[in-house]
Amino acid sequence: MKPGIVDSGSKRRELQLFLFITVVLFPVLAVGVVAAYGFLVWMWQVIAGPPGV
Repeated sequence: MKPGIVDSGSKRRELQLFLFITVVLFPVLAVGVVAAYGFLVWMWQVIAGPPGV
């Protein structure tokens, strides 16, 4: 294959990877980060008490 020419299989693989990242990976990471932050706040309140007390 000549340099600079992309075959259709490569474009298809790139599209599949893009869809996986945008539809699966990023939403799962976002939920995981929010859940981890909520757990951290919850544990902090267990140790230090609720806010304002």
